[in-house]
Amino acid sequence: MFTKTFWVQATERACKSVAYSMIGLITLDKGFNVLSANWKVLGGSALGWALMSYLGSIASRPIGDKDSPSLV
Repeated sequence: MFTKTFWVQATERACKSVAYSMIGLITLDKGFNVLSANWKVLGGSALGWALMSYLGSIASRPIGDKDSPSLV
C-alpha cells in the first residue's frame, strides 16, 4: 500500500469509478442539459464514488498482491 504502483493503480480505478458514476447519473436523467445541470450534485456524487473506490482498494490490499489494489 505504500508503493507508487499501488496508488497509481488505485487512482486509475477511482477515475474509472468517477466516469461510470457520471455516465450513469447523466443517462438516468432523460432531459439532461449541460447548461442547466446541477454540477454540485454530480461532482459530489463523483467524489463519493472516488472515495469508495479508494477505500475498496485499501481494503483489498491485505488479500491480494501487496503492490496491487486488486483482490486477485
